[in-house]
Amino acid sequence: MTKPIIELDHLNVHLARRPILKDLELKLSGRSIGLLGPNGAGKTTLIHTLLGFHRPSSGTARVFGHDIRRKTRSVRALCGYMPERDAFVARMSAVRFVRLMAELSGLGPRAALERAHEALHYVGLGEARYRELQTYSQGMKQRAKLAQALVHGPKVIFLDEPTNGLDPPSRQRMLELIEEIRETRQIYILLSSHLLRDVEEACEEVLILKNGKIATYCNLEEERQANKRFVELETRGSNGAFVDALSTLGCECALLKGSRLKTVLPPGIELRDIYEIAATQQIQIRRLDFKRDSLQDIFLKAMEDDNGRL
Repeated sequence: MTKPIIELDHLNVHLARRPILKDLELKLSGRSIGLLGPNGAGKTTLIHTLLGFHRPSSGTARVFGHDIRRKTRSVRALCGYMPERDAFVARMSAVRFVRLMAELSGLGPRAALERAHEALHYVGLGEARYRELQTYSQGMKQRAKLAQALVHGPKVIFLDEPTNGLDPPSRQRMLELIEEIRETRQIYILLSSHLLRDVEEACEEVLILKNGKIATYCNLEEERQANKRFVELETRGSNGAFVDALSTLGCECALLKGSRLKTVLPPGIELRDIYEIAATQQIQIRRLDFKRDSLQDIFLKAMEDDNGRL
């Protein structure tokens, strides 16, 4: 069994005497975990609690086995944090800022400077590393924040809204960097975002919070495979032979009114197989609607109340 990266042990957090996180009990072991939920669900509070910014009201959590109540400094040494809001020092260059963050994480001055150069080159800011951060575009500022989260060689990084305010090219570049970190570095990722597409592209598992409680936790790929894939077709030609050919592939078929056909695709069968059969049978596909459960479906289901309403 994979050793948990983060363990939530009946974690409760109150802020200003108001409950924010409510009895969270879960073990997180994924390489990249998406943290989702509507505004006020407790996503940022959970990250801040794991980093020791908020003290649990009751219960606790562990990061790589270190209790956040008793081993706060050890936990912080293992973690990198990219905050949602900018927190730069005025008139400081990127390399000085990232070096400062490395020193605050425990590295000596020389090692911190070397790591700062390496981290800024890694995120694509090598040529701009001596410029003042206040002259950076929003996309460059986000990459500078990612560099300081990586500079000290953490085992896990917490990314809070890493694509916030980015234009499409900058957003794609950020997601590519996150995926590259996941695939090539021995670093685990917890990514908090309000954008479902970001989590779907960059994460393998997802934790959804609602009103400070765990609404669902799932492996995205396993969840997709467990849900049936429906295809509705409108064809021109003889549907009888077409249905027989689809059935030989293991498809469940149902004839609808007119020239419409509904089928459920079994594992291993893709849309191209349907088109190949249609070409062989000389069937013209005039319309095709394909539905496969997405993260949006999982999220909306988690947001439903007991009566099935959002």
